[in-house]
Amino acid sequence: MEELLKNHMFATHAIAAAGSVTLGTALTHPLDTLKTLVQVGTGPGKQLVVAQALDRFRSVSGNLGLYSGLQWSTLGRISGLGARFGSYELLTAFYKDGREENYVNVSEALLAGIAAGALEALISTPFELFKLRSQVTAASRFPTSRFVSEKQVTSPMAAKLIRGYTPDKRAWDQTVGLLSTISTKPSHMVGALKEYPWMLTGSGRPPPVYDVQRPLDIISLEGWGALWRGLRSGVVRNCIFGGVFFSSWQFLHIAMLDRKAIEMDPPPRSIEEIGPVSPLTASVAAGISGSMAAATSHCFDTATSRSQCIVIPKYVSMERKFLRWRQPGYWIERVSGIHPADRSLLFRGIWLRMACSGFASFIIVGSYFLAVDHLVTR
Repeated sequence: MEELLKNHMFATHAIAAAGSVTLGTALTHPLDTLKTLVQVGTGPGKQLVVAQALDRFRSVSGNLGLYSGLQWSTLGRISGLGARFGSYELLTAFYKDGREENYVNVSEALLAGIAAGALEALISTPFELFKLRSQVTAASRFPTSRFVSEKQVTSPMAAKLIRGYTPDKRAWDQTVGLLSTISTKPSHMVGALKEYPWMLTGSGRPPPVYDVQRPLDIISLEGWGALWRGLRSGVVRNCIFGGVFFSSWQFLHIAMLDRKAIEMDPPPRSIEEIGPVSPLTASVAAGISGSMAAATSHCFDTATSRSQCIVIPKYVSMERKFLRWRQPGYWIERVSGIHPADRSLLFRGIWLRMACSGFASFIIVGSYFLAVDHLVTR
């Protein structure tokens, strides 16, 4: 009976956590979509503001375009936050083992949050890639030549790598024209050139992002390793986010307990006598901690988004390995996954991410406490 009760309580908390994460993700996904477009749509010579990004979505895919990639974002959030909070609880359990009082220090929460963030990045990176590709596709205008089959040239290799994709005929004719000085013998030279993956678009450039957004297309063209593109910057981002989030939340939690203990008469002798804080207070503290963590880790979030928005065929990646291609930039940029061309763009969209993270943390924690109280009482 006791084992059955434990399983029931675990299922109750799991359902409450999944529901709260789904609710928080659904309410904040439009902000995340605008943040993503501001990050990837901004270049050194142009700055994309929120109003322009919003008009872009409305003109291309309507207001529903703001919810593109919601399913991937929900799956990534549930799995990522489950790994983050689960590993954090396991690590802090070792800290609290053998102590008289059930608490952890701010420094211990910082270290546990860093480790939890690294695990979260490993699990949630593929879902973030699918989500970002869907968001960018919702704001991209499809060229008219993509829908006119008689004006396109289909390559057998292109058909294998990307289903339904055909290179632009105008760009392909321009490329063939550059090779017009070469003898056309044997006669199948043009057809043989189409077999090369880097000639997929007819211009030597990789296909646009909106043509490589489905999981099967990404895997077939870019390989399995592309699912974890931007992992280095994502790990650094989540480590900083997890460390700042849990340490600041623990600091605020201790401050709220001290304030509550001052008002008690007689004064409590231990933390257990103080009791828990109210769900609303815990939700506000989580929202503040989420905004602070988003601000400190935003530059690495921009680096992750911009790297995941680039299509790199697996044959190009293989050539880079053979040629021992070295990523440009300082060593700290190479380790953290920041491209040197993005140095001036790393803080674009920071206010959107702070609002998104803070509001999501407030909704997730508050709805979780309400759901647990409702389900347990029933």
